[in-house]
Amino acid sequence: MKRDLTATIERWPVAGAFTISRGAKTHVDVVVTEVGDGNTVGRGEATAIYYHGESAESVRDAVLAQAEAIADGAGRQDLLRLMPRGAARNALDAALWDFEAKRSGRPVWQLAGLAAPKPLTTAYTISLADPEAMEGRAREVADSYPLLKLKLAGEGDRERVAAVRRGAPHARLIVDANEAWTGRDVAAEATALAALGVGLIEQPVAAGQDALLDGVRSPVPLCADESCQDRADLDRLAGRYEAVNIKLDKAGGLTEALALAAEAQLRGLDVMVGCMLSTSLGVAPAFYAAQGARWVDLDGPLLLAKDRDPGIRFDGGLMAAPTLALWG
Repeated sequence: MKRDLTATIERWPVAGAFTISRGAKTHVDVVVTEVGDGNTVGRGEATAIYYHGESAESVRDAVLAQAEAIADGAGRQDLLRLMPRGAARNALDAALWDFEAKRSGRPVWQLAGLAAPKPLTTAYTISLADPEAMEGRAREVADSYPLLKLKLAGEGDRERVAAVRRGAPHARLIVDANEAWTGRDVAAEATALAALGVGLIEQPVAAGQDALLDGVRSPVPLCADESCQDRADLDRLAGRYEAVNIKLDKAGGLTEALALAAEAQLRGLDVMVGCMLSTSLGVAPAFYAAQGARWVDLDGPLLLAKDRDPGIRFDGGLMAAPTLALWG
């Protein structure tokens, strides 16, 4: 069976702008990969990890570089040897999962040895802005999204969180510092946010400077995001973080993400499953990785001006199992 491989770049507009401490985005470029044998086509989507120097073009080219291996029958486990972690491997891994599911007539969750998937409650992200704007946005979405994720920036974060709490007094809150607390008193910041009901703090310090957390006693669990890409990072996180944020574009696909989640939980770490800006095609495999997660942040399609049709069904923050033909 000879298999062909294609990879193309698609641009999807963001609803307004998606703003974090590193800047704002008005669109996202995703790489769509297809593996086909003339009868069956498997599809996957990935978003470049820009803070690793990836671009949509570099991801596309890295996928296409595996054309000969895919033609020769390389499978998902082979990708762990052939490709480094990152978005390119995720795009190809997803396409191979989909290809295998379609050829076998079995859903991905069965192929992965998972229980039948259940709906998930995803966080909804409130972009970084001044406190008044974040309060207004929280007030707009609070009735639909019981879990809100706030993008922070360091200076003024306490005021931002307090404003969101006023706008959404009953919502569960998690925050993402995006490395912006490097050089700040993490324990003091966390204590202030704990009083506002924050339940999780992502990536307070810069990746690679995790030793700054040695001895820090935080009343709120700290979660490694940029500091945790795949299983190779877990030893460095011990004693510094209580949770890890698994993103398929970082880990390099659902295959590694499932292994990472299992290993993290064996080490006593809680799991969050997140995503980059993406369409439902990109989020679909992450839905399965998130089945055992404590926190779910798969709102990528909700932050776009439009999604694929058909896409994953969201009822506010409640996310149904994927019904796309390729991932149902």
